[in-house]
Amino acid sequence: MAQPFSLQPLLELMQTRTDEATRTLGKLIAAEQSQRSRLQMLEQYREEYAQRLRESIAQGITRLVMLNYQDFLARIDEAIAQQKLAVENSERSTKAGQEEWKAQNKQLKAIDTLSQRHDARERQRENKIEQKLQDEFTTRKFGSPKNPDQEY
Repeated sequence: MAQPFSLQPLLELMQTRTDEATRTLGKLIAAEQSQRSRLQMLEQYREEYAQRLRESIAQGITRLVMLNYQDFLARIDEAIAQQKLAVENSERSTKAGQEEWKAQNKQLKAIDTLSQRHDARERQRENKIEQKLQDEFTTRKFGSPKNPDQEY
């Protein structure tokens, strides 16, 4: 009978931790993509609004209207700057999540390698026992000649 892998609880714990790190990394990647999407949307909105300002200037606008456009563009620029920071923070979080996943995966692979080696040793041990039993059975069934010169 095969001996159980003594580090099986550790292997299961490492599998759980790796699964959790994978889920966390997936969430971090999704959050980063969301932050990037918001930034892109703000930049696109800013470009559209700046285009409206250029068109309005071409048609002629009052100083007050132009100041309102400029003030709003400044607020959009602030939002873009803040969103760029959010993207950078999200990128750092994703990078940290990737490093955590790599570390967990590396530990899992190390324990899994030990488990595979254990399983291979156990199969080899069981094969030897089975071969020994078959040899004994064959010896009993056919017997060994008492006289080596005796023929059957």
